[in-house]
Amino acid sequence: MVGLTLSAGAVAAAGPWDSGQRKAEKQRVAAHGPTGGAHHEAPARKRPAPAPSAASVLEALGGPRTVSAEDPARADGLAGTLGPLLADSGLGPAPAVCVVDLTTGERLYGRRAETPMVPASTVKIATAAAALTALGPDHRIPTTVVAAPDADTITLVGGGDATLDRVRLAELADLTASALRDRAEGAKKGGKAAMVRLVYDGSLYQGPVLHPIGPNDNIAPVTALMVGQGRLDDRTRGPATRSADPAGEAARVFREQLSERGIRTSAPAPGRAAAEAVPLAQVLSEPVSSVVERMLTDSDNDIAESLARQTAVATGDKASFAGAERAVTKQLRRLQVPLAGTRFADGSGLNRRDKVSAALLTTVLARAADAAHPELRPILTGLPVAGFSGTLEDRYSDTSAGTGLVRAKTGTLTGINSLAGTVVAPGGRLLGFAFLAADTPSPYEAQPALDRLAAALVS
Repeated sequence: MVGLTLSAGAVAAAGPWDSGQRKAEKQRVAAHGPTGGAHHEAPARKRPAPAPSAASVLEALGGPRTVSAEDPARADGLAGTLGPLLADSGLGPAPAVCVVDLTTGERLYGRRAETPMVPASTVKIATAAAALTALGPDHRIPTTVVAAPDADTITLVGGGDATLDRVRLAELADLTASALRDRAEGAKKGGKAAMVRLVYDGSLYQGPVLHPIGPNDNIAPVTALMVGQGRLDDRTRGPATRSADPAGEAARVFREQLSERGIRTSAPAPGRAAAEAVPLAQVLSEPVSSVVERMLTDSDNDIAESLARQTAVATGDKASFAGAERAVTKQLRRLQVPLAGTRFADGSGLNRRDKVSAALLTTVLARAADAAHPELRPILTGLPVAGFSGTLEDRYSDTSAGTGLVRAKTGTLTGINSLAGTVVAPGGRLLGFAFLAADTPSPYEAQPALDRLAAALVS
């Protein structure tokens, strides 16, 4: 029963769970495909073994936490454990490290912890915190059809939902077709909708739509209206050739779906909804809590940029790259995280102008573990599980001490590698960590070195 007491505390820090696994995570793993983000292409050579049993996990946790002079999570113990591993040449010349106790926020170990560095996709942790703070975990992002008073023109209005897929767009087509028929019957037109003009409106987002890295399989043009993230194949995750006009492509798909339901429309044209237009139909995204989890697990760049702009919209700033940077910074300042030298040039981490410190990332993780910030809990539940989900599914071998016990967000650009997340250390202490490395020789050397650092916190 002593072990179960600690287990309950550890689970509570990462919940909600269903038979030992987070519900949203279980659903995604069941339908797993290649993951997003940049350069997540260096998997381990073999697949992990099945998840450790509950008994072995409880044994590893070892009951209620007690801190003694021999506790390896003490600062002196961590220096002896991590120091030699940080000398690995795969981590480049000067990696940054921060390890904290997530229960107390106490820093247990740091090296260059306040130094701003390029974070790659670990910046998504900051994006998630800003979005959850500004929007709240229960907010849902709408996609709407509005109609002119005479119903001769309908407008498909993008609300910025980067998770909108063909299935949910078809639901919107069902609702729209039904509403148009009801209006036609009300006008005594025999119950059959006449030809209507179709307009699409992506004006919610402003400024450049193309990410500074240019056309890239890792991210679509950032627009407020897209379906399937602008992918031109059937994949739902990971790199793919993207449409140069995601909003127009979404409108074309919507027109086809309306046609299948007996509604004839003109070829879709860009425009804005008329001021006097009235709502006709609407579908909503999953709650932002689930959207954040998906972004972190899969390192989804399109969702990350959408959430950064949604943060700007919610706070009254311009929904552009620059406006999103201001909004994200403002929300993180509310959370009292260290911001010296930081930049949030994008929400995804693809931009090398992004700069955060290891201390910033661990502070955000500590806020997410704090009972005073339940709205941030999806940051912890969305982190990939070593050897089992998301961008860590293939990173840990079946013999690694970290498999199943490390949860962390990965980050990879050419010459940049990072890892930030949580782990239960010996004695039951729940730790948050961030490792940032620059000028690394290759991901094939850097990623295993980062994984060894995280695993060392377990063993």
